[in-house]
Amino acid sequence: MRKLLVLLSAVAFVVAFTIPAMAADWGFYGSARMSTFMESLSKEASPTGYDDDDLTWALQGNSRLGATVKAGDIGGGFEYGSGPNLRKLYGTWNFGGGTLLVGQDYTPLNIFQSNQVWDGDADLLPYGGIYNGRRPMIQLAMAGLKVALVQPHAISALGGVDTDLTLPKIEASYKFKAGPAALIGMLGYQTYDAVDATDGSISVDSLFYGLGFNVGLGAAYINGNIYKGTNLGEYGLWQTGAASANITAGELNDNDSMGYLLVAGFKVSDTIGLEAGYGHVECELDVAGSEADETDTYYVQATINLAKGCFIVPEIGKVDYKDSAAGADQGDLTYYGAKWQINF
Repeated sequence: MRKLLVLLSAVAFVVAFTIPAMAADWGFYGSARMSTFMESLSKEASPTGYDDDDLTWALQGNSRLGATVKAGDIGGGFEYGSGPNLRKLYGTWNFGGGTLLVGQDYTPLNIFQSNQVWDGDADLLPYGGIYNGRRPMIQLAMAGLKVALVQPHAISALGGVDTDLTLPKIEASYKFKAGPAALIGMLGYQTYDAVDATDGSISVDSLFYGLGFNVGLGAAYINGNIYKGTNLGEYGLWQTGAASANITAGELNDNDSMGYLLVAGFKVSDTIGLEAGYGHVECELDVAGSEADETDTYYVQATINLAKGCFIVPEIGKVDYKDSAAGADQGDLTYYGAKWQINF
C-alpha cells in the first residue's frame, strides 16, 4: 500500500508540472550547416611565411538547436550551437506597450545586411558590418525602439592588472520603416577603469554610432550600413584589424574605427538568388606616426534552393588585409566553395 501511495504521489507531482507546460506553445527548430571551402593565403598573411592553400570541410559553429515558447504575455527561448555552446537563453514579458527581455540574446547593436557564407556565415560582420553578439542584458523594446543595459566587455586591462566596472554597457537602436525601405540608427557607450600595479587607474571610454538601411526594389534589394566609434576593441564590436586602445606613459591613446558595407541582390526565380557585397573597415591609434589598419572584402554568390529549408550557396571572394598600422603589407586571402544548409 505504501509503495502504491508513493507511486501515485510521484505521478501527481509530474502531472502538476506537466499541465502548465502543456498549456504553453513550444516551437522547436534546428539548422545543420556545412562549410566546404578552399582558402589561399598569401605569404604575407600566412603564419608559415609562404603561400598556403587549405581545405575547410567542417560542421559550422553556428549550426544550432533551439526552441521558442509563448504562454500568454510571457515568452522566451533558448538556442545551443554545435560547440556545444549556449547561444541564447532569455525570457520576455509583453506588457502591452512594449516587451521586456531578460537574458542572453542579440543586443541592439546587431544588424545582418549581408549573406556572405564563407567563414561560418561571416556576413561581412568583421569587415564593415555591425555585430556586438549575443550578450546577457535587460532590454526594453517599444515599437521600433530598443534600449538595453548589456553585460560590459571590459576584459582587457591594457597592460594593467585589473579592470574596475561601475556601469553596464548602454545600447539603443531605432528602426524606421517607409514602404519598401527601412532605416535603423544605433548608439552604444561603455566605460571602465584600467588599473595598474600601483593601483593607479585610467578611464577607458568607448563610443559607437551607426546607421543601416534596406531598400526593396521588387525582385532586387540593396542593403548597407556605416559606423564610426572610439575604442571599439574594448567595446567588443567584431572587427578585423588592430581596434584596441593602448596606454603610453600613463596616458590612454584612443583607437578610432570606421566601417561600412554595401550589398546588392536579385531573386532570379524561386530556385536561384544572386548577391554581391563589399565591406571596408579601418582602425587607427591616436598617436604620432600611426597609420590606419585597413581591410577590404568582397564576394559574389548564388543561393540554390533544392527544397524547402534545403539550399546550397556557392561563393567566391577575397579579403585584402592591406597595410598594418606600421605600414607593413599584411597580404590577402582568396576563397571559393560553398555552404550547405538544411533547416528543420
